[in-house]
Amino acid sequence: MCGIFCSVARHGHALPSPAMKTRLTARGPDASNTVLAEVEESSGEARTYLTLFSTVLSLRGNVTTDQPLRTAEFQAVLCWNGEAWKIRGQPPLGNDTAAVHQLLSEGLAEVRDFGAGTAEAIRASLCAIARSLARIAGPYAFVFFDEKSSRLFFGRDFLGRRSLLWKIDQRGELLLSSVGDSSMHGAWTEVEADGVYCVDLALRSASQQDFAGCQTWGDLPIFKVPYNFVDTLQDDNDSVIPRLSLQREFTARSCTLDETSPSVSMLDKLLRDSLRARILGIPEPPLRSPEDSNLEKAKLAILFSGGLDCTVLARICHDMLPEDAVIDLLNVAFQNPRSHKDAGEGAYELCPDRVTGRASYAELEKVCPQRKWRFVAIDVPYPEYLEHRQQVMELMHPHNTEMDLSIAAALYFAARGRGRDCSHGAEKAYMSQARVLLSGLGADELFAGYTRHATAFRRQGYEGLLDELDLDVARLGKRNLGRDDRVISHWAREARFPFLDEAFVAWALQCSLLDKCDFGDSVSIEGGRLSSCASIEPGKKVLRCLAWKLGMAGLAREKKRAIQFGARTAKMETGKTKGTAMIS
Repeated sequence: MCGIFCSVARHGHALPSPAMKTRLTARGPDASNTVLAEVEESSGEARTYLTLFSTVLSLRGNVTTDQPLRTAEFQAVLCWNGEAWKIRGQPPLGNDTAAVHQLLSEGLAEVRDFGAGTAEAIRASLCAIARSLARIAGPYAFVFFDEKSSRLFFGRDFLGRRSLLWKIDQRGELLLSSVGDSSMHGAWTEVEADGVYCVDLALRSASQQDFAGCQTWGDLPIFKVPYNFVDTLQDDNDSVIPRLSLQREFTARSCTLDETSPSVSMLDKLLRDSLRARILGIPEPPLRSPEDSNLEKAKLAILFSGGLDCTVLARICHDMLPEDAVIDLLNVAFQNPRSHKDAGEGAYELCPDRVTGRASYAELEKVCPQRKWRFVAIDVPYPEYLEHRQQVMELMHPHNTEMDLSIAAALYFAARGRGRDCSHGAEKAYMSQARVLLSGLGADELFAGYTRHATAFRRQGYEGLLDELDLDVARLGKRNLGRDDRVISHWAREARFPFLDEAFVAWALQCSLLDKCDFGDSVSIEGGRLSSCASIEPGKKVLRCLAWKLGMAGLAREKKRAIQFGARTAKMETGKTKGTAMIS
């Protein structure tokens, strides 16, 4: 993971401000570097100054690879904030940044002689980059400068799992960054997760008529091509990107979905495949302070509400990691002054997520007694929340609603990892050393876990439910993952999303509705089997059946709760505020 800054300027190199550099360094404390380049425009009348700055959080390979990565062989510069779990179906050998640099450079080489200096040439190079990126399974945001053509490419993966913002500043300069800076004039905008963008720095002064159909950011013509999807009809298409459309056809089943159903087995297999890439081979984290030297360090932590999604991840991680590996369970609870005026124990222990967190932790200990689970109770007094509120708002920018703040605050304090180690009865102050955090995000959208899904079925049956799920699926790439990345990565930790693995998403989208959920047939657990009754929620039914199969009957019954309500960050100041209201 890394922090990225890039500026395209006419008036000399524009470096990140001290405040922005501090934030970028917080994301990537292991290494940093700056690359400067100058491009003379084809007219010969002006120059463009390109500044690339990156910081690195080293989580892949045995050696930290400095960024921006520049090689003489390819004459190109890459800033890579991502994880290439697979390239062309195979895990890359060594550091993935170098592998991606080579992949993009070789893709461009194939179209190097295509009509230089024309809009067609720009689009050909864009298509080459998009084709190359479509072969990468994993989250990313990137900036790539091809020195031979003077073209700057940038973008985010199709789900937007990593942050990249852009703005035109008061001098008309284009800025790209992983995180915003309130001291720089003007608002930032998310780079859409809808394809690859390009600006030809040698042709920036060309007539707009020469580039019909492109966007304009300031005075820069910006080209874009969409990603190649798995169903794109091209002879050389080897994309791993699923098209975000739902399988709407289904037939009635003759038997109830239970722990023996094929879809439960496939869910189990694909989730293990996804986790294998994300949790095996995590390097030993550095000490955050000298007093931590005697601790059993956890390489992995889970954002742990005790809900179905994160607890199933924890349970499967147990099967895959060595028995002596400690797993931190990060559970956050807030003192909400509307519920508790003082910060006594009840302010936190009565929070819904603390109650479910402790219950699921107890069930994990019962089912997996040989594992060292470390339950980290993260209590946030209201005054401490107020101390950090402005920073959370600046990190989540350009998102600016009360709901954004509620969710971002919960993730911010959970990712900080500072709380009480409540394992085995002896509570003591603790700071998690883990640099990798697992999140269960994505399961609700793929398997109908939200209350609105049940409401849609109740009002309009399966057609209404399919329509609601279609909306969720279409919005996956436009959700708030960029916001979450900015908030979580501030603590030099990387969030990983097993439910958003490309192969997993592709299967979930094509899986029949009745193999994932069944609002027409509620289920309960009786006598060691799943049988037709009415005590298990039909939402995310396939995941509930997997929990049962893994020996966690209590978890299978757990009800869904949104993070801002479970951690009690919602409506901290007044109960009349709507989640969609803008922050004052």
